[in-house]
Amino acid sequence: MSRPAYDVIIKNGFHFDGTGKPGAMRHLGIRGKRLVTVSGTPLDETGCPTLIDAQGQWVMPGFLDTHTHYDAEVVAAPSLSESVRHGVTTVTIGSCSISMILSAAEDCSDLFTRVESVPREQVLPLLQQRKTWNTPKGYVDFLKQHPLGPNVCSFLGHSDLRVAAMGLDRAVDSKSKPTEAELTRMEQWLEEGLDAGLLGLSTMTTKWDKLDGDRQRSKSLPSTYAGWGEFRRLNRILRRRRAIHQGAPNIVTKLNMFLFLAESAGSLWRPKLKTTLITLMDIKANPLLHRVVGPFTNWWNKLTVSDFRWQALPVQFEVYADGIDLVIFEEFGAGEAALHLSEQVERNALFADEAYRRKFRKDYERKWGPRVWHRDLHDSDIVDCPDKSLVGRSFGEIADQRGLHPVDLFLDLVTQYGKALRWHTVLANHRPQAVKRIMKEPATIVTFSDAGAHIRNMAFYNFPLRFLKLVRDSDRSGERFMPLETAVWRLTGELGDWFGIDAGHLREGDRADVVIINPEALDERLEAYHEAPMEGLNGLQRMVNRSDGAVSTVLVNGRVAFRQREFAEDFGKERNYGEFLAAR
Repeated sequence: MSRPAYDVIIKNGFHFDGTGKPGAMRHLGIRGKRLVTVSGTPLDETGCPTLIDAQGQWVMPGFLDTHTHYDAEVVAAPSLSESVRHGVTTVTIGSCSISMILSAAEDCSDLFTRVESVPREQVLPLLQQRKTWNTPKGYVDFLKQHPLGPNVCSFLGHSDLRVAAMGLDRAVDSKSKPTEAELTRMEQWLEEGLDAGLLGLSTMTTKWDKLDGDRQRSKSLPSTYAGWGEFRRLNRILRRRRAIHQGAPNIVTKLNMFLFLAESAGSLWRPKLKTTLITLMDIKANPLLHRVVGPFTNWWNKLTVSDFRWQALPVQFEVYADGIDLVIFEEFGAGEAALHLSEQVERNALFADEAYRRKFRKDYERKWGPRVWHRDLHDSDIVDCPDKSLVGRSFGEIADQRGLHPVDLFLDLVTQYGKALRWHTVLANHRPQAVKRIMKEPATIVTFSDAGAHIRNMAFYNFPLRFLKLVRDSDRSGERFMPLETAVWRLTGELGDWFGIDAGHLREGDRADVVIINPEALDERLEAYHEAPMEGLNGLQRMVNRSDGAVSTVLVNGRVAFRQREFAEDFGKERNYGEFLAAR
């Protein structure tokens, strides 16, 4: 009996190929892992086991999420279903200098858990039980044999690299510099990682990202202790290999972004260094910054033949906090002192100290100078509390009513309720017109979800859908700022091409990573938050956006992974879906 012409047919859908060309009604035929036919006329359905009628829906390449922290979750629950349900078919891990490749289990855990707000008591046992590799090739071999849900690509994290070469204690000692032998070993590991298909190196220079555990608790990530001589030696390899440097400037002062820009520049004597940093936003604390940085970076890229891209999120950057557990408090001394203490009893004793309160008030009232948090408790609302009379009100409003300083009211409530006090604020991207301006900047890439991290304050798993909603709603209001096909390209083909991976396009011969979207379900449901269990992590709950109905079907490598709100039975259990994607 002859094999059917196609394993999957998607018919009657409005097809976008990820190149930026306008969409059109097409019928798609998939055989194996590849899209083999794109036709304006119906296909032969004889014997085809899977027929999908996409009438009235958009059919496009699966989304790429190129800034996640799924490093622990991919080990425990490789389906990464929270991203796939939102149409993401390729994710990138190893961001912000944190990978789980070279270092021992406890080192990897301490690098990851406090920064990314995932409990150490979950991550450390997981790595102790399952981490069997300590080389880039060993890690890639593990991913290749793992039942991945989406496709996965990875950076080598510089903090991981530094700890493996120097040991944790010396890697976070400002007086210790790597020896020549240690630098050579870092270079060798980076070369080995690139040989194995890693995208490049990720670094971190923001001091507020801190270590967990008891050995070096509250020290900044090891990457922040490196000098630029160390970075330049590693950048020479990246430049020669046409690999990527993913990094973060000092988010508070922002001044060392000029060093990253200088490193990215090409010349007659050296190739340009493909560089991407977090993040270009319309920050409440500095509302003019994006108006300067975006155009300046575009000018710089043209002047110096650079390829420098800011990561940019197309949604409000909102955060939730349980008590005082939120990374923004790491940007000033009083907040650091509180987060250094892991036990609520110790924190309460600190909060009761009047000298500490005065210090906190002084830090809070310092409105000028570099910062990320707007430091306005009148713009921070309580969303849950044992005292329900406080819900829906800001700390500032309650403080005014009680005749207290907002900081004293905040510390009183944190002392009384601890993590049972949940509150919310928006740090950036609060002005839709500014978000639209950022999305149009040539020097941005649309990414930075932080999926897999920040489980108690919010990551942005569905940002591609919210971007499409923004574009669609603007069209409907008569204020178009970007054609829909351009938005699809920014979420798919542009990223696949820039990162140099086999993803992001949906043309004949391309990998059949597909998302089918019901545009009528791109509505206010995208912005609501929910609690959802993290698979494989003992029922640990995370905060997510959900968009039930917006994504009707997701295919990964030609196989239906998600359809009508249900995952395939073998998804995340069998090696039939995602693959490790090596840099080309």
